[in-house]
Amino acid sequence: MADPDDSVDLDDVETVARAAVLAGGAELRRRYRAGDDEGEYGTHDVKAAADEAAEARMLPVVRRAFPDHAVFAEESGEFAGSQPYRWILDPLDGTNDFAVGLPTFASSAAVLHEGTPLVAAVHLPASDETYLTRRDEGVRYQGERVTANNDRTVASATVATIVGRDVPRDPDLSRQADAISGALDETVKRVVSSWAPTVHSGLFARGRLQGLVQFHPDEEERAVTDLLVREAGAAIRREGELSVAAGDEATLATLWDAIDDSRS
Repeated sequence: MADPDDSVDLDDVETVARAAVLAGGAELRRRYRAGDDEGEYGTHDVKAAADEAAEARMLPVVRRAFPDHAVFAEESGEFAGSQPYRWILDPLDGTNDFAVGLPTFASSAAVLHEGTPLVAAVHLPASDETYLTRRDEGVRYQGERVTANNDRTVASATVATIVGRDVPRDPDLSRQADAISGALDETVKRVVSSWAPTVHSGLFARGRLQGLVQFHPDEEERAVTDLLVREAGAAIRREGELSVAAGDEATLATLWDAIDDSRS
């Protein structure tokens, strides 16, 4: 990756990313506490009214601060820019959780420079938790540096699996995802099927989860999850649209072997 443009202060970028997720999170928190479940409910997904409302709070924060940066907002789509920076705004990651009243949802923002994740911010409105990460500068949770290191054995590990929205719609991909989850379930204590990738990536980045498996993840969350995992010092292995991360190389090898056996 080329060095970021010196005319752009990365402290300012991080400050704006944080402000954006806090603004979106405030709207989500208000609606969550009011029991807002308005939305369109489909077989595989939910399109909540809270998505658009939170994005309406986030988008102006970014556009005012960096009008020449490109932006992809999940609800509003693409905004062109002349700089090599691109923002990805996900106003409500974990829409299904939000809609049924679970507190595991978040607002997130990622900033890419020439396609490489540079800065990310995640805010969990229900618990008022915030993650900030910057390339080569680690992960901060509630202002304190955290890492994926932990001392859990594989047998006592909890692993989260993340699949993209297209996986359940594709019989072959769905079968592969089920095989991956089944193999992990026979290897670790618990497998959590994530409906909120940025939430579980944050937990992994501070060592509360021992593994994170992504299979054909969605673009809205991938930049955030990849940066959190990398900056948390995790051991990582990728093959195509499969990514496996763990707190150490030995755990990673065990998880990878289990998944690999399920695909043979």
